[in-house]
Amino acid sequence: MNELAVADLFAGVGGFRIGLEAASEGFLTVFSSQWEQPGAPSTQFASRCYSDPERFGAFGHTNADIVRALDDVRDGKLEIGRIDLLVGGFPHQDLSVAKPVNQSAGLAGKKGVLWWQIHRMLRLWARLDSPPEWVFLENVDRLLKSPANQRGRDFAIMLASLSDLGYDIEWRVVNAADYGFPQRRRSVFILGRRRKRKDVDGTTRVLRDGILARAFPIEEQDAGEHLEGPHFTLNGDLEVITREFGHGVVRSQFLNAGFVNGRKVWTFRVGPEYDGPSMTLGDILLNDSEVDESLVIDPASLAEWHHLKGAKLEFRTHTESGRSYNHSEGALPFPDHLDRPARKILSSEGGTSPSRSKHVVQMADGRFRRLAPVELERLNGFPDGWTDTGMSDNQRAFCMGNALVVGLVERVARVIAKEAGLPLKRSKPAKSKR
Repeated sequence: MNELAVADLFAGVGGFRIGLEAASEGFLTVFSSQWEQPGAPSTQFASRCYSDPERFGAFGHTNADIVRALDDVRDGKLEIGRIDLLVGGFPHQDLSVAKPVNQSAGLAGKKGVLWWQIHRMLRLWARLDSPPEWVFLENVDRLLKSPANQRGRDFAIMLASLSDLGYDIEWRVVNAADYGFPQRRRSVFILGRRRKRKDVDGTTRVLRDGILARAFPIEEQDAGEHLEGPHFTLNGDLEVITREFGHGVVRSQFLNAGFVNGRKVWTFRVGPEYDGPSMTLGDILLNDSEVDESLVIDPASLAEWHHLKGAKLEFRTHTESGRSYNHSEGALPFPDHLDRPARKILSSEGGTSPSRSKHVVQMADGRFRRLAPVELERLNGFPDGWTDTGMSDNQRAFCMGNALVVGLVERVARVIAKEAGLPLKRSKPAKSKR
C-alpha cells in the first residue's frame, strides 16, 4: 500500500495533519472536520486557517457540526469513501487540567461527549464493511483518571467501546519535553489497530514492540507495579461500566502506558528513554529587535503579575454552590526560565491582562514581555506564521492552547508508515530558531 486515506476529526488548525505529512507523503487526508460552538462565523477562525489555500485548502474539508456531517453520511448525502486512518484530538475542555478535578464533567460534559462521534464514525464505516485499520487519538492525560468520583471510568468506557469495535488499543502519556521538544506539555496518545489475534502478549507490546513503545522508547518501569498480565478485564456492557467502574478507589487503575486486547488490560508505569537534542524556551524566542511593543508589559501592572504568579493561600467561596474553601497554589517563575522547556500553553495565553498562566520573559534591557503568536507556534512545532490568516493575536493564542506538539505526532506517524509500507520523509533535526 502506497498511501493511507486519513480522516482528520476536530482538526483545529491542522496539528495532526502537519505531523502526519512531515513523516510521509503517503498520508492522504480525504476528510477533515473543524467546527467551533456555537457555530457563528466569528468562532470559525480555526477552520478558516485549516482550509486556507496556503495551508491545506478546502478539498475534503467541512466546517459543520460533526453530528450533522455524520448524519449526512448516514443518510447518503455525504460520501467520503475509504478511510484507513482516523485521527483526532477530540475536544477536552471537560477534562482539561485548567479545571479543578471535581469540576471536570468528563465524557458527560458538553465537549467530552464528542468522543461518541468518533465512535459513531467507526461504526458507520464498519457497517460499510470498510472499518479504518488505524485510530490515532490525543487528549489531556487527565482522561485516565476522570471523573473524580469514579476514577478511570471515562477511559474504561473508551477502551471497552474501541475493543468491542474490533481494535487492539495502546496508550501512552507523553511529556513533549521528555523527547526534546521545548514545551512541558503532557498528552495521552491512544493508538488503535484492527485486531488480528486474541492471544497477544500485552507486556511486550507496551514495553517494547508496540507502535507507541517504538515511537517513544521506554527506559524504565516501576518494578513494583504489574510485572505480569493481563492485570484486569473490562467486564460488563458500557452501561455497567458507566455505573460501576472506579467506584471506591482513590487512584485510577490506568497507569501511564498500557494495552488492551479483547478487553483484557495490561498497564505499566514507564519512563522515557531519550538522549537526543533538547530545546528550551530560550531557543524559540524572537530577537528583542523583532518584538512588537504591544507585547511589552506596562510597568504599572507588574505588581499584579507578581501577585498572580506568587504562592498563595486564600479563602474563597464557590460561585454556584456557595461552598467556602481554602484555595492554595504554589509559586510560578516570574519571568519564565529560558534555559528550560516552557510550561504548557493554555488557550487563555492571549491578551494583555495580568495572568497566572501566561508566559512572561525578560528582555535584554530588563523589560518584561508576553510571548508573540509565532513563539507559541514554535513551542508546538508549527511553521512560523501558520495561524497568521487574519486572526487576532488572542485567537492565535487560543488555537495554540488547544493544539498539540506536532513533532510527537510525527514520531508516531513514522512508525505507522513503516508498518503500512509507506515511504518515509527525511526527518529534520531539532534546532534553535533564534
